[in-house]
Amino acid sequence: MKRQQIISILKKQPDLLRKYSIQHIYLFGSVARNEAIDTSDFDLLVEFIPDSRISLFQFSRLRHELGQLLNCDVDLVTPDALHKDLKADIKEEAIHAV
Repeated sequence: MKRQQIISILKKQPDLLRKYSIQHIYLFGSVARNEAIDTSDFDLLVEFIPDSRISLFQFSRLRHELGQLLNCDVDLVTPDALHKDLKADIKEEAIHAV
């Protein structure tokens, strides 16, 4: 799936964004660089609305729902979970989806 297709699908999900208190979703990795192949997973960086409380169960459920929605494996991370050595590179290549 191409980057623009993913962005289009995510933009059509306002209920999902509200359900999980999502402020922004960014694409990064091979999809953001237009290097994805059919077996690529999708790397998504998610920022939640400040002061929202997302449990590990909710985070896992969100990852599952996004995988079903996009029909692929999804690697989901938050800015705080990014390794400090990778953070700058990921933020540089990240494409804002919603």
